[in-house]
Amino acid sequence: QVQLVESGGGLVQPGGSLRLSCAASGSIFSINVMRWYRQAPGKQRELVAAVTRGGATGYGHSVKGRSTISRDNAKNTVYLQLNSLKSEDTAVYYCYVDAQSVLAGPIMAYWGQGPQVTVSS
Repeated sequence: QVQLVESGGGLVQPGGSLRLSCAASGSIFSINVMRWYRQAPGKQRELVAAVTRGGATGYGHSVKGRSTISRDNAKNTVYLQLNSLKSEDTAVYYCYVDAQSVLAGPIMAYWGQGPQVTVSS
């Protein structure tokens, strides 16, 4: 079993920045792709950014150019830096990882608890 603990959410003024962290712990042999999703009230959950174990990254169109995803494989932690925040970035942000607990074991998906990010003056 893998547990995800997120931190870094909160209230930010428009134009500001914040950094989210998601640390995985538990029975971990390997973590493949690490992703951040977000869900705003009344909207579907959308992919924000993803990073592979090798460091390749991809971003959703809504945050491209304003965000950076990174990971520390030694710490099993993924980060999301969000800049130039807008009111439409207000959402619950969820960490999502694909992980194996044992060699050649199944790849399981895990979700974090989702810190709230509110962009408001």
